[in-house]
Amino acid sequence: MPRPKKNRRICCNPSAYYFKPRGIPMFELLEVILEPDELESLRLADFEKLSHEDSAVKMKISRATFGRILENARYKTADGILNGKAIKIEQLINTKE
Repeated sequence: MPRPKKNRRICCNPSAYYFKPRGIPMFELLEVILEPDELESLRLADFEKLSHEDSAVKMKISRATFGRILENARYKTADGILNGKAIKIEQLINTKE
């Protein structure tokens, strides 16, 4: 049984949660699902241009974990763009009680 996922600090709130290639009907598309922590890693590393160390501190995770999350996010994004797949961004669900 895998370890439970630790809570990560995510501040990204995109204005759109779904992107698809133009000219391809929805029923023909495969989807790539981008997790909220993957989107946050892209935002911090590529948009904000922070180092892996600074980004990891902001997300409250280790630098190595940040690197793995970012690698997955970049792969999924490139897969969606290069192979004509839709990119779905999972919405963060608040479970605070």
